Amino acid sequence: MGAVDVVTDEPSVKLLAYLEKPFDLAVASARSCYNPKLIFTQEVTDKHRDLIGKSIYEAGHHTPFQHPTFVFGFENISRQFTWTFLHSHPYYNSEQSSQRYNVLDEARVYVPPLSAEDRKVYENAVVKAWEAYNELSRILLDDTRKTMSGIARIKGLNEKQLATEAEKKAIETARYVVPVAAFTSMYHTISGIELHRYLRMANSGDAPTETNQVVRAMVDEVRKVDPLFFDKIGQEPIPLQELPEHKNGVQSSEEFNAEFDAQLGGLYSKLVSFDPNAETLVADAVREVHGATRASLSDEAALDLVLNPAKNPHLLDTLNAWTHSPITRALNHATYVFKKKISHTGDSQNQRHRTTPASRPLLTKTHSRKPDFITPEQIAQNPAARAVYEKAMNDLWNAKNELVERGVPAEFACYLLPNAVALRFTESAPLIHWLHKARLRTCFNAQREIFDLTMQELKQIQAVHPRFAKYIGPACFARKGLVEEKPLEGPCPEGVRWCGITVWKNFPNVKRPF
Repeated sequence: MGAVDVVTDEPSVKLLAYLEKPFDLAVASARSCYNPKLIFTQEVTDKHRDLIGKSIYEAGHHTPFQHPTFVFGFENISRQFTWTFLHSHPYYNSEQSSQRYNVLDEARVYVPPLSAEDRKVYENAVVKAWEAYNELSRILLDDTRKTMSGIARIKGLNEKQLATEAEKKAIETARYVVPVAAFTSMYHTISGIELHRYLRMANSGDAPTETNQVVRAMVDEVRKVDPLFFDKIGQEPIPLQELPEHKNGVQSSEEFNAEFDAQLGGLYSKLVSFDPNAETLVADAVREVHGATRASLSDEAALDLVLNPAKNPHLLDTLNAWTHSPITRALNHATYVFKKKISHTGDSQNQRHRTTPASRPLLTKTHSRKPDFITPEQIAQNPAARAVYEKAMNDLWNAKNELVERGVPAEFACYLLPNAVALRFTESAPLIHWLHKARLRTCFNAQREIFDLTMQELKQIQAVHPRFAKYIGPACFARKGLVEEKPLEGPCPEGVRWCGITVWKNFPNVKRPF
């Protein structure tokens, strides 16, 4: 690759699709609660808009505003903004450009408002990070090609397909040096009430300047198609200084990091809370669904009914309709709490499991002076790659620290932190949702870091609730012997995306080679 230049631009926000007359739709749905028949949008009058629409919003009766739905297209938004705001809550859907599958051939990043001298420091750090990304991609390509060659033979891939697979694995690891300022693009769908929440909370998180810019643009796009949706209802953002997380000035990140890591005891995800009686509790719930007594349905039999895919066919589907199943909903009553340490890029995938919520840190308050990062195994095992990687970490932290010392707000300086920056937080998961997460993240196609964390979690659940854990694993393991198996990929539902390894035969005692 040639010389690296920093490319930046203003956020692009486009309203791609929406339900017609969104405000009237909300009012019509509210009126229908008080009528024996449906009320339609053409029946909504100015009186209804004022008396009903405004009053129900102000009273907190917000479900009518979930019916209007907006599909936005975003470009030129940062990974940091996406992580700290767009994906920090459960009520959205996104399809995002992946750094695992797309070569970052340009240093396209968010550049905050900085003085000329500060911007020079910022952009120089970005250029160095991209040079490291390119160098790591080159170094790791030989390793990944060797690793994938045997798998390619099993899958019947030709040389071109092997080269593509090897490159994907190389850039998946190399991306850890890319700053969280890197641009991304996505489809993003939310309801009307969520858009109002976006506006109200636009100063929250680590990136309030970028957040305000994007959210205001979203509001402007909706105003174009229905001015009433904000003219009749809504609230302005809570001022930054009034947000509770910004009132507290406590920051001692190095000490916090050491204390947290000591609690992990060498793990990256540690089970810190669970109900010892959870197996019986779930068995009771299964009995309640059936109206069965303990004498007629033992704990063992009840758990077998809900967790054994041979007995519960819902577990064989990729649709994940589990919360619609009366018996599978019994798994809601076992909950696990983990303390975990994960990279920013790993958590960007981890947080997409919206039903396993976490109390994520503010990087603006927890960033450390010393480099604090996750090192992928593939880099750790390659001396040349490790040298490039550790220099990149030092360069990014030095630039971030220099900007802070020059008086640049942490909000702007922290955009230089790499994808590798370590995050520490607590995450909770009801079994029904952790089971779905484990189904996806114990798959060999999952990102390696999140795979390793999930396997640590599975091992710990197995130690405390073995009757739950014996059925937990990737989709191929759950479907083994219960679905029509293909000649190569067996029960794996991924088809051409099959990992190339017969994981289902020996899981969990099977080594992942990549």
